Amino acid sequence: MNLTIRQLRYVCEVARLGSVQAASKALYISQSSILAAIALAEGEMGARIFDRRPARGVQITPAGERFVSAARVMLSAANEFNRAIGDLSDRVPKVLRIGCFEPFGALFMPEMLRSYVDNVGDVEIDLLEGDQVQLQAWLAEGLIDLAILYDIGPIHTDSITRICRVPAHAVLHADDPLAERDAVWLSDLATRPLVLLDMPQTATYLLTLFDVLAKRPEVRFHTRSYETVRSAVASGFGMSVLNMRPIGRATSDGAAIVRRPILDDLPPPTLIVADMYGAAKPLFVRIFIEIFRRFFHAMGPSVFSVTQPAKEPYLLVES
Repeated sequence: MNLTIRQLRYVCEVARLGSVQAASKALYISQSSILAAIALAEGEMGARIFDRRPARGVQITPAGERFVSAARVMLSAANEFNRAIGDLSDRVPKVLRIGCFEPFGALFMPEMLRSYVDNVGDVEIDLLEGDQVQLQAWLAEGLIDLAILYDIGPIHTDSITRICRVPAHAVLHADDPLAERDAVWLSDLATRPLVLLDMPQTATYLLTLFDVLAKRPEVRFHTRSYETVRSAVASGFGMSVLNMRPIGRATSDGAAIVRRPILDDLPPPTLIVADMYGAAKPLFVRIFIEIFRRFFHAMGPSVFSVTQPAKEPYLLVES
């Protein structure tokens, strides 16, 4: 086979998503690069891997199923090889391939990564931003070395490092009477329309909070964007419930919205670093985790606190 590991990943991502366009978006590469990889793979096989369906993506063929199954074995072996080499090397790679939960990209990742680069030297950052499901798929396929996400929903690796717990809080329009309170109950929030951060696993987690402790509010606005949630609340579409707030150099909230702690005893999700290296993490992974820990320690409780919290909002996890 004359295909590279990277090209095998392109083909497997198309098979997983059922669309060249979707794979292009997920991998942050051009569709032409993916089409070239598919053409090369089909030429090597002497058979079609995908049947093209105009306006409906692609359908994998029986031959394609066999190819992708074999390719995934190869990708798994490549990941194991890279981990073994990493274990033997004290070098920091020239490119840090990292994935993060999409809202984190604007909220704190550039500032945290600046700290990493300042410590290890001149390193190129390749940051992929996605939802909880995408991050774990990218990690399993070797597209990223580390994933920064919440422990929400199934986590498909045992190799995780817990950083801190991040309690949920309410985001309200400044003119809402609830904004005058020091803290709010979910039952009161449920009387308002909800602006939902509608991402896989995230939306389920947020709505389940209301199912368990109150009635579910009417969802008036769905968006995958954290920034759009803030804008929608400021524009009067309703309230929202979020976990992280802008920190460091991230753009602060405008005057039209306020954040308030939630009085209900809610289980907070934990911010984690996930990898596939297990206990034998290479040096650059250990350095990243240590800098990540220090970043949040330096920020302290103010990272997650909102006005006059009813209870301790920030609990560092040491192990």
